[in-house]
Amino acid sequence: MQTGSVHIYDFGGFQLDTAKRLLRRLDGTPVSLTPRVFETLLYMVEHHGAVLDKERIMEAVWPDSIVEENNLAQAISKLRQVFGETPGSHNYIVTVPGRGYRFVAKVTENSAETASAGNAEHAEALTSLSDGAEAGAADGRRVSALKTAWLLAAAVSVIALSGLGAFFFIRYRSWHGAVGAPTSSVPARAVPSIPTPIPEKSIAVLPFDNLSDNKQNAFFAAGVQDEIISNLARIADLKVISRTSANLYKSGNPRNSREIGQQLGVAHLLEGNVQRIGKRLRVNAQLIDTRTDTHSWAQTYDRDVADLFAVQSDIAQAIVGQLRAKISPAEKRAIEQPPTADLTAFEVYIRAKNLLLTVSFTANTKEDLLQAAELLNQAVAHDPSFFDAYCQLAVAHGLLYFYGFDHTSARLALVEAAIGAASRLHPDAGETHLARAQDLYWGYLDYDGALAELDIARQSLPNDPQVLELTGYIHRRQGRWDQSIRNLEGALELDPRNLDTLQQLALSYGDLARYAEEKSVLARALAIQPTDAATKAMYAIVDLDWKADTRALHQLINEIRVKDPAALQSVADSWLICALAERDPVVASNALAGLGENGFGDGPIQFSRTFLEGVIARMLRDERKAQSAFGVARAEQEKIIQAQPNYGPPLMVLGLIDAALGQKEEALREGRRAVELLPVKKDAVNGRIMIAYFAMIAAWIGDDALACQQLASAVHYTSSLTYGQLTLMPWWDPLRGDPCFEQIVNSLAPK
Repeated sequence: MQTGSVHIYDFGGFQLDTAKRLLRRLDGTPVSLTPRVFETLLYMVEHHGAVLDKERIMEAVWPDSIVEENNLAQAISKLRQVFGETPGSHNYIVTVPGRGYRFVAKVTENSAETASAGNAEHAEALTSLSDGAEAGAADGRRVSALKTAWLLAAAVSVIALSGLGAFFFIRYRSWHGAVGAPTSSVPARAVPSIPTPIPEKSIAVLPFDNLSDNKQNAFFAAGVQDEIISNLARIADLKVISRTSANLYKSGNPRNSREIGQQLGVAHLLEGNVQRIGKRLRVNAQLIDTRTDTHSWAQTYDRDVADLFAVQSDIAQAIVGQLRAKISPAEKRAIEQPPTADLTAFEVYIRAKNLLLTVSFTANTKEDLLQAAELLNQAVAHDPSFFDAYCQLAVAHGLLYFYGFDHTSARLALVEAAIGAASRLHPDAGETHLARAQDLYWGYLDYDGALAELDIARQSLPNDPQVLELTGYIHRRQGRWDQSIRNLEGALELDPRNLDTLQQLALSYGDLARYAEEKSVLARALAIQPTDAATKAMYAIVDLDWKADTRALHQLINEIRVKDPAALQSVADSWLICALAERDPVVASNALAGLGENGFGDGPIQFSRTFLEGVIARMLRDERKAQSAFGVARAEQEKIIQAQPNYGPPLMVLGLIDAALGQKEEALREGRRAVELLPVKKDAVNGRIMIAYFAMIAAWIGDDALACQQLASAVHYTSSLTYGQLTLMPWWDPLRGDPCFEQIVNSLAPK
């Protein structure tokens, strides 16, 4: 809606910056507006002096939505509140009875180049904010009309969310998290895709076709590919692509060898097929030079089924010879060692590994991990000496603990039992040290111990991207941003089409407030999976975090609803985020329904459906329904805490529920205890998330000084609290107008 080259509008005591989509006072203090309120103001300022019909304004501000007149009335009310207008005194917006509104303030138009330099942003260092927030809060702060109304509501026990109405909760964080001040010595550049030149001794093993009549034998084909990759990956003189990336080129689909070679950064591909007939096994394998698209080697193996592992070893050694790779005696012995002598154990092992390979945080994550653990228990029951199965069993149990599904000492004991069994079989194996590193990180947050184990694992697992990836996550938690990004990029060299790792790298750039680079990495992910709705949503949310702009996310959700409704559930959390940011309770209810059984929350902080129902009910001013929903949510949360009494995140959620119920003392006690249970010194990522949520509790119960103190600390240590969240999300409304809060918001504004 901008006109010509005008970017700055001055009127009254305010300045509207269309380039930054920011309203600020003439002293430079920013004024928080939701996107729709900002659009309403911009449209009226651009047409100042003219009488604007209500329908005309709504069509301009909500071009792709059907809204009621009440939406516009709320936006106008918010603007009048910002301008300090009172009934009978309208120096900015005048109501024209029977028509609409007219913007009557004198407007001066300036280009971005001629805008007053005196309006430069002037936020102080966040460290001083943190130190001085409590003292400053007591020193003559302004109390806005919104805040006054909110506190009056508190007096009638609508203390937590009246006028607040919702929560996106802190920006979605990965389970691996991030920490540290948002600075880095890593050059500000676009993330490269595949490094060049492509090494001569590089290979990807693509999925093998299953030619057996019995499709139940598909595990033979998957197992052949998996073991060949595992064998080749042990050889330090080779570059071997991870199975995750290789599996995107599914068998049966047309394959362009040159294109695949460029996408994966390899000079060679291995492909083939597997057929089982009774007790006989036939395996065909062929090696392709991706630079010339020619077959350089091919071999057929007709063996007894019992010789499956010998065939895998023979193929791996043949490839080593064809690529003229150097192989040490230890590497040769490892290739010749079969993983198990029991084919039944191997079958269930491959099924479990497939589950772990594709696990992602959805409604089925817990069930998938439990099923993988059960299959792996079956595998080691068939073969108690199955080393690889014990290592994967430790992973399954470790993720159940780390993800918070079973954050108990009993689950940790199962992890350690699996690692103990693996260690007794092969104490010096790289896989044993990797399993120990994962346990130290997931179970105990022992960063130094985990890094020491990873250094040992790297020596015998030169092509395992997990080693580099886990190192990157640990460095990120330590605030060692440059090392973290280098390790994640290194992992992507071995697993270049892994969407999860790309998303993690993108989140790292987001944590550094390097949003252009975050978008660049997500664009690379979308080039791999252009129809992946979740990645599209991540891309759109960048603008929300960066610029407090929901338009891209709003448009994406609308497109998915029309063109790909089956994908809506996968982005329902983003849909809910958008609805909350735009203060639309009706759409928020639809988004909640769209979530289905999927969870909603922030890493270890997970919220129940009934709590969300209570929040939306309060948005709709249905206090009876809200109180009922929060009461049910509290009972549900108490059961979770009984099972995990010493785990901070569930207790923090209980504190938020009590804040919503107006139980001030209980909420503060629970929030403080949650911070004590998960302090920053113990968990550098989630500890700071605890601080941010404790700030939210304080805001909801009306303790502004405590809220600003905690919020300043949280913002200082992590950018998971972004400019967009603090500007748009309604749960921070009780703090609006507070000088400390506004200064924090200003410090995060786009520069």
